[in-house]
Amino acid sequence: MSHAPIWLTYGFTYLAAAVIAVPIARALGLGAIIGYLAAGIAIGPWGLRLVSNVQDILHFAEFGVVLMLFLVGLELQPSRLWSMRRPIFGLGTAQMLGCAALLWAVAWAFGMPWRIGLVGAFGLALSSTAIALQSIEERNLMRTDSGQKAFSILLFQDVAAIPILALLPLLGVGADVTDGHTTPHHDPMQMALEAAKIIGVVGAIIIGGRLLLRPLLRWIAKSKTPEIFTATSLFLVVSIAMLMLTVGLSMALGAFLAGVLLADSEFRRELETDIEPFKGLLLGLFFIAVGMSIDFGVILASPWAMLGLLVGFLVLKALVIYGLATVTKMPYQERPVFTLLLAQGGEFAFVVFQTGATFKAIPTETASLLIGAVALSMLLTPLLLVVMDRVLLKRFATLKSAPSDVKEISEPQSAPVIITGFGRYGQIVARMLLAQGTPVTVLDHSVEMLEVAHTFGYRVFYGDATRVNLLRIAGAEQAKVIVVAVDKPDQSLKIVQIVKKHFPHLKIVARARDITHWNQLRDLGVEHSQRELFESSLVSGRTVMEMVGLAPEEAAYVTERFREHNIALANLMYEHHNDNAAMIAVAKQGRSQLVEQMQKERQEHDAARTREQAEAIYGRNQHSAKEPQTQEPQDAPKA
Repeated sequence: MSHAPIWLTYGFTYLAAAVIAVPIARALGLGAIIGYLAAGIAIGPWGLRLVSNVQDILHFAEFGVVLMLFLVGLELQPSRLWSMRRPIFGLGTAQMLGCAALLWAVAWAFGMPWRIGLVGAFGLALSSTAIALQSIEERNLMRTDSGQKAFSILLFQDVAAIPILALLPLLGVGADVTDGHTTPHHDPMQMALEAAKIIGVVGAIIIGGRLLLRPLLRWIAKSKTPEIFTATSLFLVVSIAMLMLTVGLSMALGAFLAGVLLADSEFRRELETDIEPFKGLLLGLFFIAVGMSIDFGVILASPWAMLGLLVGFLVLKALVIYGLATVTKMPYQERPVFTLLLAQGGEFAFVVFQTGATFKAIPTETASLLIGAVALSMLLTPLLLVVMDRVLLKRFATLKSAPSDVKEISEPQSAPVIITGFGRYGQIVARMLLAQGTPVTVLDHSVEMLEVAHTFGYRVFYGDATRVNLLRIAGAEQAKVIVVAVDKPDQSLKIVQIVKKHFPHLKIVARARDITHWNQLRDLGVEHSQRELFESSLVSGRTVMEMVGLAPEEAAYVTERFREHNIALANLMYEHHNDNAAMIAVAKQGRSQLVEQMQKERQEHDAARTREQAEAIYGRNQHSAKEPQTQEPQDAPKA
């Protein structure tokens, strides 16, 4: 019997470990990432030794890093950064610089060389985006003050990790690391050349990508071969990564740049749709490789140093982060979770320390020790969150887990109307259509909403409407209308783009969360979109006017005039929605015109009412003057 090839053996080992470890970790409430890390530890050199070649492990881990950063770049929209620029660049900068400065100062106080201390400080200042966001979603904290601020800081860290990676070759060029001792070079010309090389290559990738990327993707798209389009995106990642490696820069940085360039193209949604099913698995394999690459020999050789490092950086980061929560007046009930989620180490720290060791900015043993500390902090965080939930934060209830009988839509549907989202908006639309006997297919991705719908006798299918194959099963190829009623604007826009591309015959009726979302839907060609609170707010305003004494017919007239003016103003503002200053000017002018017009109409109405009253009084007087005098009857007896 012939031996299996090495790629098949490793693939089987990785997948088997993940299939066993991740469900166990999720059942224990630890999260999938912890399961992947545990799986890597179990099959690695310090576990069952099913995979023992360290070089293969590191190469595999590096490939996982490249793919991970490509996906991060693919999801990073410049518009998203701009809308959250103040909390991102304000809080994010304060957290990164505050934590890095404190960690660097403590490292220097303990006699650590400044270059090694700087790399360690920047790496440890990062937090785990995956664990933090998963915990935020599980605890329904995304709409809270702590959830928004944590998300902003994590987003800034994802961006800040890239210049940190670019800094590592400079620190490596400026120092030789031999036997744990750092001997600095004082060659400014060499450092200047390295800096110029970094700037030149990155600039060439950005400029060349913007000029060549879209024409290339258009040409590939004309072939109408989906697998070739996906292969092209991967080819771009690999080619840019090879270019970065050729000039001695980080492949991860190149992958991130490739993702950002693809995110800026009109093909971003199609790329996400093609690659999204692989995202979780690729990240999972990356964490397996990280778990395998943890050098427990270094940890066991210096257990007290590991304990001191772990506790030390967690406490120092917690002090800075809790201070930021206090300064920004975050509700005190939310501060403990906010602090713990950001105090842990992050997955980007693995990238920083491994890349730092590659460029000899830090000794290999130090990198292993730091990676071990970060991994242990990520292992401890879910456990500490469980304790915190039970002791301090009972009011944050976690979401129910999906019942075993919930299954994704699998039988083809044929209703003429598809409704995505069965919340407060989608329910009303569905009930109106069902009352008229119009069949509908309703999709929702919330298990809790499905349970509520089934309780009241509605048939709602479980599924994510951003998946093309699921929309096909729901009957999108035969349906006439799709109602996009999901809560999140990003998800709504993604559904619209998928429908426009794959089911162009469908008429789209979309729920707009606000005027910004309404403008974005119009950009995508949606003609029938309604702001979810606009009409109900008009009804409430009309009711208030009647309560303060306005006649019902007058209140109805004012409401309709306001409605017409607001719709016209929204259409006018849409022409300038990409120019914030011009849009604000149009809004202010429109508001002033509305006030003046309504005041003029009130004056005309009052004058008309005064004339009507005067005419009525004058008419009554004239009528009284023309009435005949009362005469005695002719047959009455004379005096």
